[in-house]
Amino acid sequence: MEGRENIDAREFVDRVLDVGTMLMESGAHCDRIDRNIQRLARKAGFNIEIFFSFTAISITATDQEDPARTATAIRNVRHHGTHFGIVSQISLLTWKYYDGNMTFGRLGEEICRVRDTPRYNSWLVRLSVGVACACLCLLAGGDSIDGAFAFAASTAGLLLRQTMIKARYNLMVAILASSFLITVISGLNALLSLGSNPDTSVATAVLFLVPGVPLINCIIDLVKGYYPTAVARGVLGSFILLCIAVGMFISMTLIGINNF
Repeated sequence: MEGRENIDAREFVDRVLDVGTMLMESGAHCDRIDRNIQRLARKAGFNIEIFFSFTAISITATDQEDPARTATAIRNVRHHGTHFGIVSQISLLTWKYYDGNMTFGRLGEEICRVRDTPRYNSWLVRLSVGVACACLCLLAGGDSIDGAFAFAASTAGLLLRQTMIKARYNLMVAILASSFLITVISGLNALLSLGSNPDTSVATAVLFLVPGVPLINCIIDLVKGYYPTAVARGVLGSFILLCIAVGMFISMTLIGINNF
């Protein structure tokens, strides 16, 4: 490839693994990750073989002009979250490199910068989730009292989940405990019949716990043929839904809600 940079195969593999794991940890589906990595490979002059699993990514890069220059590496995926800001920034960087607007060294510097992108303020997230659940409650037919209970329950539930995850509790335990607390708070509205439609606050306050991203990515990966990650994402999403249901069931049983 005329005029291309002289990039060491091992360095290239390390860089694209940075891209792949960051995208996976930020909620990207496998086909999007593959497109971004293949874009970098075409520009740098490498042939790429990628294997995705739910907990790791393995990549082999071979120089198109010198097949003896090859490197293979595997890297663990540390966690699975959602940060579409990082997903968008990484995609833009790969296009800039592909279009020749930055060098490979500059790409590495920008990837390090994106990795350190701060998340939104925790209290801003809690407030936003509370407002969203309250609005859903109103849209479902609840009144202002029902919406206030949905707001209080979802905010408290998110606070509990964040605190437990920060304390390194198992994710499923955190989800179950959060669902339990949310239903206790919103269930008081149903128990005391304070609002006009108290069931709406119980039903909508837990909606932020629903694992939309894993379930959507599960379908995309399944359609695109990434079966190992599709199955893993589906199992994760299903188990989270089970924990939500168990938490709600225990709470309703304890506080005596039997007509939900």
